[in-house]
Amino acid sequence: MIAEPAVLSGPAGPGDLRRRWQALGHSAALVRAADVLVMLIAASLPWSTTAPSIFVGLWLLAVTPSIDWRDYARELTRPALALPFAFLLLALVGTLWSDGDWPDRLHAIKPVAKLVLIPPLLYHFDRSERGFQVCLAFLASCALLALYSWIVLFDPAWKITATASSGVPVKNYIDQSQEFTLCAFALALPALTFWRGGSMAATAACLALMLLFATNMVFVASSRTALLCIPVLLALLAWKHLGRRATVVLLAGTVAASALAWTTSPYLRQRVTDVAIEYRHGHEDISRASTAQRLTYWRKALHAFAEAPLIGHGTGAIKRQFERAATGKSSLDAEIVSNPHNQTLNVAVQWGVLGVILLYAMWIAQLRLFPGEGLAAWIGLVVVVQNIASSLLNSHLFDFHEGWMYVLGVGVAGGMALKAQARASVPIESERKL
Repeated sequence: MIAEPAVLSGPAGPGDLRRRWQALGHSAALVRAADVLVMLIAASLPWSTTAPSIFVGLWLLAVTPSIDWRDYARELTRPALALPFAFLLLALVGTLWSDGDWPDRLHAIKPVAKLVLIPPLLYHFDRSERGFQVCLAFLASCALLALYSWIVLFDPAWKITATASSGVPVKNYIDQSQEFTLCAFALALPALTFWRGGSMAATAACLALMLLFATNMVFVASSRTALLCIPVLLALLAWKHLGRRATVVLLAGTVAASALAWTTSPYLRQRVTDVAIEYRHGHEDISRASTAQRLTYWRKALHAFAEAPLIGHGTGAIKRQFERAATGKSSLDAEIVSNPHNQTLNVAVQWGVLGVILLYAMWIAQLRLFPGEGLAAWIGLVVVVQNIASSLLNSHLFDFHEGWMYVLGVGVAGGMALKAQARASVPIESERKL
């Protein structure tokens, strides 16, 4: 609902009507501007960290005057909207008992603070008609990045970020793989729908885009976190949208495609077989210690959690706990980090069981936004499940890129899903009245 200034209430003369229409036009313009700014956030996210931050600030300026605050306050009774604020409150209060330095405490609030953008996004896209345009902006931007990544693979001089790895124009291969995985699986339902409807051209277009993202991860750059997410999301697709026979076909196709990828991509084979090498030799060669590093971080984080299991060590205390654990140690055991590369452990060290309960309550509440069968529900479901799965190996809810993917995905798709549910309930309510 677009809020209407109180000065315009009461009996309407010719001047009042003119001002009323001007105010409505102004509010509608702000809503359109807010929609465009979210599209710009989505389109710029695969390429930049600065641009999305600027667009988020501008979006807040544009959307705030369009909110009916009484209506918004009623919406905050929903757990999916209320729990991000509860999480932020815990992070703020957690600074009081933290044993970390104050710069670390304040810095640790920022990853949690972005979660409170989910409620206004849900509210806005429950009323906006441009949610799918936001999804298309992100998809088009990722498709362009996938094409550009092939160019960078063969000519690294085209890299935008000099520190990016081979075939990665900007940021890093983990962010890139998470984007491509999300886009490929988001397209799965449209491809299936078009196929069942007999629209071969649209089906081919969806499959071509899915192949673009999949081949990039097989031959150019992929993270093992994304490879872990793929079977989880395939199982989700089968459970939600396929019958028994189609599931068998999907399984057979997945096995065949995996075998083909394994035999044709030396890069993929190396990414997988390096896990064992990193585990065995990580303590001797820290440059190839990714697997051993994670195991070491998890062991230290579990030990820190065991020392303060109920409310943790406080906001921003992870670095201090790793400093204590590194005393007198060498190699991997001496590493000091502020991220244990596991979302649950990240939360547990800082806020204990209380924080872990709040984290999982929020994930579950936001999963429950997407019970339907439509495209918005599917996109939102993929976003949440991908984040939960990838957070086993990373703190992806708190990482900048994956965290904003989650905020945008849940906010935009969730708003569209809420609107679809409300529209579906109107005929039922009408029948009851009759």
